[in-house]
Amino acid sequence: AAPPTSAFADLPPGRCFSATMRTLVSTAALTTAAVGRSTIPSAGALKPWGASERDEWRTSRKVVRSYREEVLTKLEPLAERWEVEKYGALSQDPERFPLYSVRSRRWEASRPSVLITGGVHGYETSGVQGALLFLQSAAAAYSESFNLLVVPCVSPWGYETIQRWNAQAVDPNRSFNPRGEVVAGRSFNPEAATEESAALLSHLEALGGRDGRFLCHIDLHETTDTDESEFRPAKAARDGVAFEPGTIPDGFYLVADVTNPRLEWHAAIVDAVRRRAHARAEVRAAPRHTSSREQVVTHQ
Repeated sequence: AAPPTSAFADLPPGRCFSATMRTLVSTAALTTAAVGRSTIPSAGALKPWGASERDEWRTSRKVVRSYREEVLTKLEPLAERWEVEKYGALSQDPERFPLYSVRSRRWEASRPSVLITGGVHGYETSGVQGALLFLQSAAAAYSESFNLLVVPCVSPWGYETIQRWNAQAVDPNRSFNPRGEVVAGRSFNPEAATEESAALLSHLEALGGRDGRFLCHIDLHETTDTDESEFRPAKAARDGVAFEPGTIPDGFYLVADVTNPRLEWHAAIVDAVRRRAHARAEVRAAPRHTSSREQVVTHQ
């Protein structure tokens, strides 16, 4: 399973990182349900999906949980202290899938700004619930020194169906590049822009955030057991390539930018996580799944 990469290519190099976690908080609310392998159109056909296969995949997904009950209802009490703003909605069902951010009410240009995103991959539960838990608990203290912008669930359809992709079978984390830039040597290049990415980029532009205003972007991800049983076989079928089985890494890791890696900073975060989670820490160069501009700091 590939470690996550920073979602926003236009933020300054070295000023964003991705955090991946599996068992940082042992609550039922943070446990991603095992959905098992479901119907995968044209599996093994070695022919990329067309519109009919994407439609078949989408209609075979099942709603497993409620975005409204597990996310939106938790935003309502936050409005007493924070600016809770609707920045868009998914066109497939705007009433069911509104998109929200939460930001510091006292936003000052003189202070550093930090962006926190969860649920770019909807099936990664801990990022969504972790962002909400941060807002409910520790965020107020940090807001005394920083402007905070938190987007708890970037991909709500994926959250309800426990899917990495959006309803169009596109990975939102690979779609934050509306100009279609192709970078030589990158292990992947972005997919077409999605509603999820376009809405968030427009929101950041409205706040002046894509010109380097955000000092740091923390993008919360999770490596799930269904990467191997469902997502990676589906991706191989969608792209028309043979599926090659792999393994699911355990533990916590960070993805750094090799042009400005700051590995000591990442290692300090890993050390702090070690006090609350299991096993060992490791700092290593980028594995084959990551971009050539990235290094990985892991806690396994």
